[in-house]
Amino acid sequence: MKSIQLKREIESKLTNDNWVTSYNREQETLRIVDKRVDKGVTINLANLAPKFEQDKEKALTETLNTITEGLRLLTTELELSGNEHRIFPVIRSTSFPTETPDGRQMIHSDHTAETRVFYALDQGASYALIDRKALENENKTLEEIKEAALFNVRSLSNEMKEDKVAGNTFYFLSIGDGYEASRLLNDTLLKEMNEKALGQLTVAVPHHDVIIFGDIQNEVGYDVLAQMVFQFFSEGGLPITALPFMYENEELEPIFILAQKKRKETKKE
Repeated sequence: MKSIQLKREIESKLTNDNWVTSYNREQETLRIVDKRVDKGVTINLANLAPKFEQDKEKALTETLNTITEGLRLLTTELELSGNEHRIFPVIRSTSFPTETPDGRQMIHSDHTAETRVFYALDQGASYALIDRKALENENKTLEEIKEAALFNVRSLSNEMKEDKVAGNTFYFLSIGDGYEASRLLNDTLLKEMNEKALGQLTVAVPHHDVIIFGDIQNEVGYDVLAQMVFQFFSEGGLPITALPFMYENEELEPIFILAQKKRKETKKE
């Protein structure tokens, strides 16, 4: 479906009189603003197209839930004190904005050349990214938030599905808790997967709802990995990176995979 068609489908289901929409044809985005607080959420329509093609009704329902919950969170003050156990890290691409359209500055940490870490307060059905104002209101520091988030991500379930392709083993974690890609920050999990691997361990976070571990034991495995990650990246509602990472010496290095050969990309410190 074209972006303009998605726009019309979504707008036809928005019934709240306090919400106004604006469409950016060039960027293929739809912004929905609650005029009572002049805050809103932006939907990337191009990223939604594959989901609508696959299952229109399901994709529309998920999109409307995202909009409704997002606008609700924008009008809710975050309470961090006493809720430290609900703070989690959230992986995003380095192109993800660090400031919202209404001027809120989101707290974040550098990660790799491809990824950046934001921090969120879990609210059950969704989560809200933490901004600097929330820290100031409750006298918290970024380091305190980061420490709590990294501790909490280790408590998440790591149940995976396994698939073998051409002598290589791939593990998929996608259980629907919203923090699948965040497992990339679980050092204990990475070490365990590395010890388990018979060949080279690779890790990929093509979008925020999945993390893929690859035990690559031959050159064909790299080609399979590249195709797999690109497909997930293309279909994800919130893409992160189409480049997988090689895990070596407890560090992550993004790699390019071309014509059955692998070439490391320089890691950003």
